Amino acid sequence: MTQARLMDGTALARRVVADAAQKAAAITGRTGTAPCLATVLVGEDPASVTYVRMKRNRCREAGVESRHVALPADTTTAELVAKLRELSADPEVHGILLQHPVGEHVDERAAFEAIAPEKDVDGVTFASFAAMSFGLPGFVSCTPGGIMRLLDGYGVDPAGKRAVVVGRSAILGKPVGMLLLARDATVTYCHSRTRDLSAAVREADIVVAAVGRPRLIRGQDVKPGAVVVDAGYNPGNVGDVDFDSAVERAALITPVPGGVGPMTIATLLEQTVDAAARQLGV
Repeated sequence: MTQARLMDGTALARRVVADAAQKAAAITGRTGTAPCLATVLVGEDPASVTYVRMKRNRCREAGVESRHVALPADTTTAELVAKLRELSADPEVHGILLQHPVGEHVDERAAFEAIAPEKDVDGVTFASFAAMSFGLPGFVSCTPGGIMRLLDGYGVDPAGKRAVVVGRSAILGKPVGMLLLARDATVTYCHSRTRDLSAAVREADIVVAAVGRPRLIRGQDVKPGAVVVDAGYNPGNVGDVDFDSAVERAALITPVPGGVGPMTIATLLEQTVDAAARQLGV
């Protein structure tokens, strides 16, 4: 039995970051100002600390300056909003990333909306979602944007295909569905209240698993020849798809790790460089 071809996000991300580095160098050369990404971290959640460190390392590779803003865990919504507005008004900052999660006591949506749309390089504001939905200029949510780049990189044209998105989060499930719809896919959203999830998945030419439940999507439910994108990440390096069984039926599949994750960071850097270019007028 032929196994699925792996969609190598690490290799593709390396190329995206290399292209971003060239653009960043050109911007710095023309303006004397390097693109700058501000990362805001509330508290010291171990996973978040690791993610931020990883993103800062990638910034260096891409010639992007990284300004890290560490706030105590008891930071209030008002204090976080004030800091994000301050960064939005700072001409030396071109992109802003608020690391999720921020703590249950913080109104995360209010915090996201404090980010100026032109600096929302993580694609988390209402303005960015509207732009994605209506095909207007703006920044895409980074994981959905990375998924679309992966599909393009492996020659997958969503037009006319049936796409099933399992998950409906504001920064992953919902926007990736909008991006697929914009590319003429027929999109079905599935979630915790979906009846007979297996039946929906079996109809899918493209499956995007983004629900945060380990091995929820079983290989037996994958349509032979389907494209399977696993955007889940659970303890033990386990995705939302049962990889070992799905790889026997899919045509293309993303590994976990090494699939969607690297493309998320690459998209963030690419959009930071693009934001800098627009703000600096180059």
